[in-house]
Amino acid sequence: MPLLKPSSLAATLLATTSIINTPLASAEDKMDEIIVERQYLQSNEILALKSPTPIIDVPQSLSIIDAAQITEQGFDSVADIINYTAGVINSQGEGHRDAVVFRGVRSTADFYVDSVRDDVQYYRGFYNIDQLEVLRGANALLFGRGGTGGLINRVTKKGQIGEEFTGYKSYIDSFGAHGVEIDRNFDSGDNHAIRLNAMYEGLANHRDHYDGERLAINPTARIAVGENSTIDLSYEYINNDRFIDRGIPTGDNGQPVEAFKDIIFGDPALNTAEVDAHILRATLTQDFSENLKGVFNVTYSDFDKLYQNLYASGYDQAATPNEVTLDGYVDTTQRQSFNLSGNLISEFKTGSIGHTIVTGVEYRDTQNDNDRFNTDFDPTAGDEDNITLTVGNPLTIIGGQGVDATGAAFANDFTSDQQDGSEAKIKVFSAYIQDEIALSDNFDLVLGGRFDSFDIVSTNLLTGGVNSRKDEEFTPRLGLVYKPQENISVYGSYSESFLPRSGGQFASVSGSTELLEPDYFETLEAGIKWDFNSGLSLTAAVFQNEQKIDASPDGAPENLERRGLEVEGFELQLEGNLTDQLYVTAGYTNLSGKTDFTQTGIAQELPRELPENTFSIWSTYQMNDKLGFGLGATYQDDSFITDLDIGSDTSTHPTLPSFTRVDAAAYYDLNDDLRLQLNVENLTDELYFPTSHSTHQATVGAPLNAKFTVSGKF
Repeated sequence: MPLLKPSSLAATLLATTSIINTPLASAEDKMDEIIVERQYLQSNEILALKSPTPIIDVPQSLSIIDAAQITEQGFDSVADIINYTAGVINSQGEGHRDAVVFRGVRSTADFYVDSVRDDVQYYRGFYNIDQLEVLRGANALLFGRGGTGGLINRVTKKGQIGEEFTGYKSYIDSFGAHGVEIDRNFDSGDNHAIRLNAMYEGLANHRDHYDGERLAINPTARIAVGENSTIDLSYEYINNDRFIDRGIPTGDNGQPVEAFKDIIFGDPALNTAEVDAHILRATLTQDFSENLKGVFNVTYSDFDKLYQNLYASGYDQAATPNEVTLDGYVDTTQRQSFNLSGNLISEFKTGSIGHTIVTGVEYRDTQNDNDRFNTDFDPTAGDEDNITLTVGNPLTIIGGQGVDATGAAFANDFTSDQQDGSEAKIKVFSAYIQDEIALSDNFDLVLGGRFDSFDIVSTNLLTGGVNSRKDEEFTPRLGLVYKPQENISVYGSYSESFLPRSGGQFASVSGSTELLEPDYFETLEAGIKWDFNSGLSLTAAVFQNEQKIDASPDGAPENLERRGLEVEGFELQLEGNLTDQLYVTAGYTNLSGKTDFTQTGIAQELPRELPENTFSIWSTYQMNDKLGFGLGATYQDDSFITDLDIGSDTSTHPTLPSFTRVDAAAYYDLNDDLRLQLNVENLTDELYFPTSHSTHQATVGAPLNAKFTVSGKF
């Protein structure tokens, strides 16, 4: 593995892309220009930072995971990467979508592709990804609503002009899951290239009844229009069909019932999610001069989803240890989103002071239609929304029919009890500016602000009621970077952001205007970044994130307070080469938090999904030119499944116990174009429960398993 300082990675990637796409300049000449003049505007790569800033000069904590590391560690989901990333943990996402907790802030919407919001609720794949970027801290200035605790940006593969190659990857694991990926680049001419990425997966895991398929195809075209303009065109089709597993109940001690680890608390025939998505992207990158570059993007997505499930909603271990109550619903979503954005990046000096300015505008128009039907069990002696079954493997239910705990037959109807039918129309206009000011060789000042106009109209199709709200917010950002020497930076930053409804929340805004109100956040962060001469990079950061909610104990405006979730903590991240053969990446996070509402009857609470300590480490050792090994571990402290009133007894509160998972890998390069790889997950075969959506829905982690992969390029 080459010695590369991670803080130089952004600049190196930009330089590399420029070399590939500028055949008239030699690689050596272009690299000299980058190093000497520090001009990075020649890149056609779109990174989340939007400005071509070396990581060491960015006043926030972030991580970059490239395609090589994704393959090396056997990652095939966002959840896999989060396990080895500081400052973030996974959330269950109800078994049908990516969900991440960024520094205590839970999100299913802060996902981006090439810096454009990825407004689709599904599990994201990596078949067409060059790298994945995890930004921690507030990112409202560049990305608008959300981005409060952090965000994830996927950088897609683009056509490579002048190259002809085929990449491939195929795997099978010990559960029977299997998949194949193809990456084909066609050299179609001197000024254009076509690239095709495609994947297929047959899903399986350790849980009974779990199966499904994932299919995706992404043809792209890159067109060089003269020496200074590049157009990237992309169409992506995604089809995802999978079994929904909401996990197992917790017992009297508040922890998941280990005896239920092999039981599916759902319906083998009804628990399913089906997704179809069509996404069109077009990007124009224009170099107006050596010091001015523009990036203009148009994206349209059409998303259709069915989510249907039964899940455990009640369990009393002491009174009825052999009975469990099930609830459920079916939810459909149709969402069309149109996004138009453009930004300009300029570099210039005013006297001795250097400026890198990013200015941008964005317009987004989203139409979201939802309906939801609850379960209706008939006949039943109790609540028709619930059914009590005898615990067994399998449960006595399939296709919505079965026998309840009393021995009576029942049948479920998913068409008679409609809970919700709504239409939401969202229009967003944004404008922002950020100036990275080089005050001297040692001081950089980052100063910027963003204006957002967020307009939402929600129609309740059941009642005909219409609610609307328009929020116009200005969110500032301030950062200061001090570099006592070139390889060390000390930084501090302040940022504000606001979070109106987004993602899956669009389905729940038809009740009242209160549900349309946004949340507000303030974030403070300070840290140090240190690039060691040996090729190691260390980042240490402390931060505080405060959610602000309008609340008045007695309703009087003069007593208005705006407080809510408060999270503070610190992170450590180490990455790089210890020796020429040994590479390591490690991260540690410490978090604490509380809610501090002032409304009558609401006590202070300790938040859910906020483990005090998390730690991860991964290392690879290159034995020789052909053989390498990897070994890693990830640890997560216990965390509450639901919020806990401060001062209450924690011994029986629903809790995910702490766990440590050990993973390993070995890979052998038969030649430059063919690699054989074995990844082993949960080497010690620990029983663990990584996530939960609510009290009786704790995810069961996978036992010891292995995946064999063949990959290469020709």
